[in-house]
Amino acid sequence: MTGFGLASTDHESVKFSVEIKSLNSKFLELGLKIPKAFSDKELYLRNVCNKEIERGKVSIAITVERSEEAQKGASINQVLLKKYYTQLLEINKDIAADLSTILPAVLNLPEVISYTEEEASDSEWEILEATFDKALKNFTQFRVDEGKVLKADLELRIRNILVFFAQVETLAPLRVPQIKARLTQFLEDSVGKVNVDQNRFEQELIYYIDKLDITEEQTRLKSHCDYFIATLNDKDANGKKLGFISQEIGREINTMGAKANDAQIQQLVVGMKEELEKIKEQLLNVL
Repeated sequence: MTGFGLASTDHESVKFSVEIKSLNSKFLELGLKIPKAFSDKELYLRNVCNKEIERGKVSIAITVERSEEAQKGASINQVLLKKYYTQLLEINKDIAADLSTILPAVLNLPEVISYTEEEASDSEWEILEATFDKALKNFTQFRVDEGKVLKADLELRIRNILVFFAQVETLAPLRVPQIKARLTQFLEDSVGKVNVDQNRFEQELIYYIDKLDITEEQTRLKSHCDYFIATLNDKDANGKKLGFISQEIGREINTMGAKANDAQIQQLVVGMKEELEKIKEQLLNVL
């Protein structure tokens, strides 16, 4: 699922900032951007993330902003600069190039300008680590809050399926006398009542009704829905398991619709399918 955590700390003339963002992914994909001064801490921070973040495409940006007073400036090698500049002036006597371009060109030559590497003190690392922990805590809380919203929505969808299911349970037993009456009327109109073999008719009717029986599908569907709710309330991460259960729920709903042979039940099946599709869409955020 998605996540976001941000934290910053101002200490003297330095500002430490940590931003953590994530998108849904089946595995942990970690991208970490860290200042060079703290590069030796990268492995430690990755281990922390592996422990605290189970999965997701996670992007972490750590920045350290120093005031102008705190920044270590660049130094110019004046001896080397003068040497380069003198040589270029001599060459320019022959080619007559624009003199205004010589100095910028010299400044870009190797080793003319050197930059002092920023070094992080132990105290700065302690501040950065505390800022990182705070951002990670905010990130985790963001995901927890989003998880609660997803959980409530998934529970609602299962409850809606069960509401449709309760109506199916009421309608299903009414089909048998209706089917019997309809077939009886059809035979009487076709061949006449006296020509109907009642024993044979009862045998064929039992066979036909048995093909339309949805008792097993009803039992399994109710069991799958209860199992979905129980798994949803489990403390462990069960995104994949919920996906498998939703597939089983869909299988029973489809079979029930195929065997129902009743317009009202078919409408209820359509309603259950709509709720199941919403469940599958939400599960894409937690797999």
